[in-house]
Formats: sequence, structure tokens, C-alpha cells
Amino acid sequence: MATISERRQVFRQLHQSGCFALPNPWDIGTAKYLQHLGFKAIATTSAGFAFSRGIADGAVGCDLMLAHIREIVGATDLPVNADFENGYADDPDGVAENVRHCLETGVAGLSIEDNSGRGDQPLYEVEVAAERIRAAKAAIGDSGVVLTGRAECFLVGVEDIDEVIRRLSAYAEAGADCLYAPGIHEREHIAAVVKAVAPKPVNLLISAPGGLTIGDAAALGVRRVSVGGALARAAWGGFIRAAKDLAEAGSFEGFAGATPHGELQELFKN
Repeated sequence: MATISERRQVFRQLHQSGCFALPNPWDIGTAKYLQHLGFKAIATTSAGFAFSRGIADGAVGCDLMLAHIREIVGATDLPVNADFENGYADDPDGVAENVRHCLETGVAGLSIEDNSGRGDQPLYEVEVAAERIRAAKAAIGDSGVVLTGRAECFLVGVEDIDEVIRRLSAYAEAGADCLYAPGIHEREHIAAVVKAVAPKPVNLLISAPGGLTIGDAAALGVRRVSVGGALARAAWGGFIRAAKDLAEAGSFEGFAGATPHGELQELFKN
């Protein structure tokens, strides 16, 4: 099993060149399967984990999320990036304290977003958000953990690429190692973000079919691509279709695409 220090070094090196996929498991089994497929790193998903617990995204408390992150880190040899939402605190000192707890799980990276969770003011003021990033960076210190600063503008209805760039530039200056604006998908927006924060790497969210590929993202200068809760939602889609067939038609046709028991048994018995 790779040491925590080794995983952190590998994860940081992945950001130096090229473009890599950072898929998002939501439990031990899915984390192990992603390692089996040869991915170089994985990331937790707040949405995927929340749905597995029967609660809404954003409703998982800090302690439960830390336990989940620790479980995922312990499941594989891969570097793990933690979706650490908004740090589970408003003030910079609270963010720093929670980041220190997150480091104790063995993560190789973590993200801090600027979504306040408040309906009246969904985004922290940029100066406050940057100070929160600065506090997270200080808490990380020389551990080697990659800090990602997230601008949630497009996810809360502020679809203004200039505001996204203003925020990501502030987070880069505050010490974020990687920048991320989930929700952007137009090529010109992606290219503008990459240019604005260069030479720091950019994470892109791709969570629906019919759009950009990893190759497209790489050509735009993106360093890593994550899928958020999309893999979890794909699994939910299969489950829901099969369950509805059974409940509404008494049919078992929904099991047609099920992975054979023996295949999973063989994978997980080792």
C-alpha cells in the first residue's frame, strides 16, 4: 500500500502536465473498482455520498463527511481528493480547523468552495472567500496536499464568466494550487479560465453525455476532469429503472444489464 506521503507526491505530479480523469466514487466498492480500471487518482463526491445515505446534497455534516473521506482513503492505494464543500464553517479560522481534520484522513487534495449555503447570499463576498482559501492553505502547510479553490457562480445562478474569473484569480493569489468553476461548459469560457489563472492547473466538471471529451478538455489546457455525482446518478438510474419495472410491471427485465455476481465476487475477494 502506498504511503500517504507518496500518494500526495503522485497527486501533485499529476497536475504538472497533460490532463487526467478524476472520477468520483461514493463508497468503498466503487473506489476499489475505479482503482481496478487503472485510474490514477479519485475524488469523493458530496452528492453521491449524500444520496447513498438517503439525504440531500449539502446536508452531510462535517463529522460524517470526514468519516466517509477516511473510508475512501483507506479503500485504495490511489491519491484521493476530498470534496470538502465550503469547509463546514463560515469564518476562516473554522475552515482552517476543519481542513486540519481533513488532512488527518490522509487525503492528497481537497477543495474549498465559495458557496455560503444561504439563499439570500449564496456566494461569500470575494474578499471573504479568498481569506477562507488563505486560511485553508495555511492549515495545509508543507503537507503536500493540493488545495483547489472553487467558484460556484454557475451552480447558484450567477452565470457571469467575468465574475468567475475574478473569483478564481483571487483564490489563486490566496494560495489555491488548482482552480475549479463547476458548471462552465462553453469552450470559450473554459479557455478564458485556463488563461486567467495560468500557470496554475484547472479542474473541469463534465457530468453529462454529448459534450466535451477528455481530449477536448486537454486541448483547451485543462489539467484534470472530474464527474461529480454523475457516476452515482448513473448507478441510481439503473437501480430506479429496474425497481420501477419490478414494482409497476412485475418484470425483471431491468436486471438485463446487471454485472454478473461472479465478476464482482472475484474482484472483491482479493
